Amino acid sequence: MRKFFLENLGLKTVAVLLSVVLWLFVTSRGQSEISIDAPVEFKNIPTGLEVVNYGAKVISLNIKGQERLIKNVKPSDIRVYIDLSKSKKGESIYYLTGDDIKLPHAITVMNISPSSIKVITKETITKTVKVMPVIIGDPEKGYYVKSIEAVPHTVVIEGIRSEVGKVNNIRTEPLDITGVNETLTQDLKLELTGKNIRARMNDIKVKVVIGAGRK
Repeated sequence: MRKFFLENLGLKTVAVLLSVVLWLFVTSRGQSEISIDAPVEFKNIPTGLEVVNYGAKVISLNIKGQERLIKNVKPSDIRVYIDLSKSKKGESIYYLTGDDIKLPHAITVMNISPSSIKVITKETITKTVKVMPVIIGDPEKGYYVKSIEAVPHTVVIEGIRSEVGKVNNIRTEPLDITGVNETLTQDLKLELTGKNIRARMNDIKVKVVIGAGRK
């Protein structure tokens, strides 16, 4: 048996090498490589921390695969995740590898640019603030606004300390009572535009009691 394997060893070695080369040639045919951009996403953000800034919003990837598969790849098929489960408050550098990229089946990533991202996190705090209903217009002649009630009358907001500290109350979107002659109740959204905070509740029931005659 040993003699069988050793006979013509050189020819057998060449045959194996040729087979490997042929296999590589066949499998490489129809392969394509393209560049595609994908947004950065964060996962496993620890409770009490918030991402306030990061170096690159989009990652450029060179991906490779069979041409018939590559041509159907869309940016939405690709995810670039940064795991923040071990993150602490402050500035950190995260290095991206193929394990951080979610790709369609049979597609491989050849290059990642940039290969690292600086992420800044800050402490998240909460605060209870008063809801301020915004009422515009006037009721029908002969009627007046007797009272305005918001339910709930306070909400919990959250965000980084420097932003939450600026807010003492939250206004609702405007409620127009022009020409109204009876009590009006309506669900309103909180006006958070331009504020780097979040509210744990965004729908507020506002009741405007309309009285007849003059006070």
